[in-house]
Parts: sequence; C-alpha cells; structure tokens
Amino acid sequence: MQEVRGSIPRSSTKFKKPQSTDYGFFRFKPSLVFFTFGAHNEANSNETVFMEHFDHIFARACARHGGEAALRRLIATPVLGPAELAAIPDDRWLSSFTMSLFQSGFVWRVIRDKWPDFERAFFGFDPHKMLLLDEHHLERLNHDPSIVRHAKKIAAVPVNAQMVLTLGREHGGFGAFVANWPTTDMVGLWQQIRRHGRLLGGNIAPYALRRLGVDTFLFTGDVGGYLQHHGVVDAALGSKKGMSQAQAAFNTWREQSGLSLSEISKTLAFSIG
Repeated sequence: MQEVRGSIPRSSTKFKKPQSTDYGFFRFKPSLVFFTFGAHNEANSNETVFMEHFDHIFARACARHGGEAALRRLIATPVLGPAELAAIPDDRWLSSFTMSLFQSGFVWRVIRDKWPDFERAFFGFDPHKMLLLDEHHLERLNHDPSIVRHAKKIAAVPVNAQMVLTLGREHGGFGAFVANWPTTDMVGLWQQIRRHGRLLGGNIAPYALRRLGVDTFLFTGDVGGYLQHHGVVDAALGSKKGMSQAQAAFNTWREQSGLSLSEISKTLAFSIG
C-alpha cells in the first residue's frame, strides 16, 4: 500500500551543498541539518540523526510534479479538528478499522464496492452488538457470499469492538480518546490501538484513522524507503526505536513547514517519484 510510487534517488544519502535554486514559485537555498532526538527517544539520547531540511524535500517534490500549486493539490488531505473527531460515533471508527483490515492484502476497490453489504452483515458496526456475536453468528458470516469471507479477519471484529469501547470509556467515546491524543506522538496512538485490538498492525490503523480525518503520516513503501535510505531511521520501522525516530523527524518537519503530518508524508513520497 503506497501513497505514490517512485524510485529513491541514489545520491540522496550524500549531498553537496547546492546553490540557490529558482523554480519559478520561490527561491531557496537547500540545507542539510543535524538534529538530536534525545527528547523523543530516551534510549538514544546521545544519537544525532542526519536529515534534510523540509524546504529541500518540498522543492524537489515541486520540481518533479509540476510546481508548488500542483504539488499542494496532490498532497491536500482533509483533517478534522478535535471537536469534530470527538463527535464521530464509535461505530464509524470500528467500521473504518474493519475496512482497512479487509483491504489489507486485498483489492481495495472490491472491499469498497462490497462495503454496504459489510455494514449490513455486521449490524452497522455497533460495538455493543459486535460483542454479542457468538460462534453461530461468526460461522454464518464466514459463509455469507455478500462479504469477503476471511475467518481470522471476521473473528477480529468483536475484539476490535472491545478495543474501541475500552479506549473510549474514560473519554466519553473513542473519538474523544483520539481527539485528546497528542499529535506529536501518533506512533504511540498506533501502538495503543494495536495492543488492545487484533490484526491492526502495520498501516492498517493509520489508514483507518486518516480516512476519518485524523492527521497522521503513513509508512508506505515510498515513505519508509525515504526514511531508511536517508538514514532518518536506523532501525526497522515496526520497532519502537524506528517509530520513535520517525515521529521525531515528522515533528521537526512540521515545525519547519507548517504542513500537516499527512501532507508531509505525501510530500516525502512525491519527492522521490
């Protein structure tokens, strides 16, 4: 699952300091900077990570995709505010998690086309109703030709319904739980969802969150390739260390650019394609 496809520049890990460049829409002098991420990663507080300044990344993406106006259209992503997220009912969160789960490893269009049938089969994804599903109901769903029949994913729905209810209990709903989560630690939110849910690892939870307007980056093939090829992370992206390093980088790029995490994530992907 990738935001865009592209190849990683072979010269991207070493840069000669470039001269000021004029792309028509603005002039800039690309810079490379060093950041210490100790505040975000206590175990590696003495490590210094080599990063491109976001101006450089943004300008390269603009140059490859028709200029600044064109790029901004490509990276535009709807993002909801805390009050709007808090107002989303629990059944819509469970529906989104389930859609991402069934799309994983499958043809997305097929799942989207069948989604009205999924909504019917799972009683609108009301979490309380999902907790009542017994072996008989699960067996019936596994033989329902109107949905994609995948026993492990179907069995995960009641578990994820409990996750939605559990995490939202102290906040008045799962939407409020998400709305109150610090945006500087999105990987922590992913980990909480994965820990309490079932089969929600990788990009499944991030895709589900973004679908409903949560501002989050994604570890797509292109984004992950950039982070590793440029030495922004020196551990597996699924590891605690790798996620911590990536989060710190995105926090820095957001400070530099004023863009949302979603826009930054897409810009990284477009910068190498």
